[in-house]
Amino acid sequence: MMIYTLTGTVSERQTSFFVVACGGVGFQVLSNTRTLSALPHDGKVKIFCSAFFRDEEIQLFGFLDEQTLRLFQLLNTVASVGPKTALGILDLDSVENIMAAIVEKRSDVLSRASGIGTKTAERIILELHNKIALSESGERAEKMGMDVEVEEVLANLGYPRQSVRNILQGLPKVQDGTIEERLRAALRELGRPR
Repeated sequence: MMIYTLTGTVSERQTSFFVVACGGVGFQVLSNTRTLSALPHDGKVKIFCSAFFRDEEIQLFGFLDEQTLRLFQLLNTVASVGPKTALGILDLDSVENIMAAIVEKRSDVLSRASGIGTKTAERIILELHNKIALSESGERAEKMGMDVEVEEVLANLGYPRQSVRNILQGLPKVQDGTIEERLRAALRELGRPR
């Protein structure tokens, strides 16, 4: 059995999965944090899926767009990357930026994902960089590298990494911005009451 898309309503959400109700059946769909936070609160949703067979259980992983699904499936072709690790990589940034990091061979960016060390990041790059075509990858990877440096500075100052990543993802990407400007903008956002 292969399920490629599900169309229904989100009936439940948890920290690592959500449930899509389709025709009286609730499908548990595992996903990354970015997808879970982008799910609509009401109305119909279309989910692009990939099924994994583990022991005697079928696990369904799903995303809101085909591009995310394709990258997820591509990451899973790498020997040391499983579905949960691939979800962690997808939470690093937008799909285009992650693809740019792979194309530009930025292992420092990929190794920010939970469970990814330098060797695994280098293996991902080695196996996938020729399988991805993306324009403006150099510019995207450079901006991600800048965010890696800003994240390190702020983490060393005691800010939680996930909070810093969320702030950096929400900041506009300035064409000719410097690390210092990006750092100041992130500090301003971190200082705002939530």
